[in-house]
Amino acid sequence: MSTRLYPLYQKGGPQLRVFLPNFWLKLVRPDNDRPSNIVQFMCSMEMTRYDIKNYLEKIYGIKCVHVRTRIALGKTRLEPGRGYVIKDDDIKYAYVILPKGETFEFPNLFPEEKEKELKEQEKTFEEIKKSHEKFLSKNSNRPGTPGWFSF
Repeated sequence: MSTRLYPLYQKGGPQLRVFLPNFWLKLVRPDNDRPSNIVQFMCSMEMTRYDIKNYLEKIYGIKCVHVRTRIALGKTRLEPGRGYVIKDDDIKYAYVILPKGETFEFPNLFPEEKEKELKEQEKTFEEIKKSHEKFLSKNSNRPGTPGWFSF
């Protein structure tokens, strides 16, 4: 179902009609460990479990055994300085169970960059460690003198 209306008549009468769904799904990495055949989605609040199943089967060709949904309540907090209460929007999550033989794993999109970043972090950590040891060795012959006192 779509609320986007196609114009009834255009000059020349072209019949180009594209119906886009009002619904959306967003793949989410789960917080805790799940079996490999369960996939978690964040979805539109108006979607039912039947809509989710049809959406995945018709648009993406994904077979679904079962769909479960839950609504996570948004946080309520006091606005600092103003004194009134603010409530964040609620979020609907869908848990889709795939058939028995199928599994889903998140792809590793940037494996080389991750390794480079870790090596750079280790390198900077070693440099910081050496500079701290050098700083401590300045005051090794003057016990009781604060570190900020030396040059």
